[in-house]
Amino acid sequence: MGNLKTETLSYALNNNSDNQNSIKNMTSVQLYTELTKHLCEDFKPSEYLNLVSHSGGLNDFPFSMLKKLEMVPQSPIHHPEGCVWNHVCLVVDQAAVVRHKSRNPKVFMWAALLHDVGKAQTTRTRRGKITAYDHDTVGAKLSIEFLSQFTKDEVFIKMVSMLVKYHMHPLYVLKSLPFGDIHGMKAETEIEEIALLGFCDRMGRQGSDMEEEQQNYEEFLKKCHAKCENKT
Repeated sequence: MGNLKTETLSYALNNNSDNQNSIKNMTSVQLYTELTKHLCEDFKPSEYLNLVSHSGGLNDFPFSMLKKLEMVPQSPIHHPEGCVWNHVCLVVDQAAVVRHKSRNPKVFMWAALLHDVGKAQTTRTRRGKITAYDHDTVGAKLSIEFLSQFTKDEVFIKMVSMLVKYHMHPLYVLKSLPFGDIHGMKAETEIEEIALLGFCDRMGRQGSDMEEEQQNYEEFLKKCHAKCENKT
C-alpha cells in the first residue's frame, strides 16, 4: 500500500525542539491561526503541516480529521504517492504555487487542505480495489464541522465546503459522467476556482504530467462555459 505516513519531515527536523514545543503549547485556535498563516504564505506549506503532525498537533479534534488521513490507503495505480495524507500534502504545495490566481487564497488553501477529509470515512477495499465513493460530499459536511470550531464566518465556511463538495467535478465533466452537475456547481461556487483546485488535485499525484493536466484544466473550463451558455 506504500508508505502510510509521509516522509516529508524536513521542517520538523530543523529547529526541532523549539518548533515542536511551540506547537505543543498552542491552543486549538492559535494552531488554526498558524495553519492559516502557513497555508497562505509558505512556499511549501506541507513542511509546517508535517511538523504539526509530528509534534502531536493533529491529535485532538477537529485536527484529528486530518491525522486520520495518514492511515488511509489509496489505490497504488492512481496514487503511487501512498496514503491520503501524502496526497494532501502534495496538493497543498501545488496549491501554494497557484494561490495567487485564486480570487480568495485563504478559501482556496483551506479547501486544498480539506478536499479529501471525507476519505477517512468513505474508503473501502472491495475485492482488492480501494475506493472512496462520495468522499467529496462527506468531506463537504466535515469541512463545515471542522471550520465551525474556529470561526463564525458562515460565508467563508460555505465557500470552502462548496469547493470541497465539487472538487471531483473536473473528472466528472471531462469523462461525461452522470455525477457532473455543472449548473449546480455554478450556482454554489465558482467554476474557475474548481478548475484551479482540480488542477492541483491532479498534480498532487506522483508521476503527473503538467502539460496533460493543463490541457484538462482548459478543457474543463471550456465544457463548463459551453454548457452554461447553452443552459441545457
